[in-house]
Amino acid sequence: MAQLVIPSTREWGAVYQKMYSVYIIQSIKSGRFYIGYTNNLKKRLKYHNSGFNQSTKGKGPWKIVYWEVFSNKTTALKREKFLKKQKNRQFYQRLITGIGAIG
Repeated sequence: MAQLVIPSTREWGAVYQKMYSVYIIQSIKSGRFYIGYTNNLKKRLKYHNSGFNQSTKGKGPWKIVYWEVFSNKTTALKREKFLKKQKNRQFYQRLITGIGAIG
């Protein structure tokens, strides 16, 4: 019989740091969306809310409304580029709610 092995927090952390997230954040103030990628989503949200990113500065506060996780940077960048090309609020809303999104 196989034994279930649960990775330690340190092991999970090492695996997670090698993962990349493509995310959509939304301005609580205006409802505007911003799409990006990172290997540390929590840290990146703080960065946006601190006003260090030129594209999001002064438009927050921001909240994460959607994210996808990828095992490598190349795939994450391709997905980010695809999402940014959509430039369609309805597409993003469907993706966030999980209703009828394609892509």
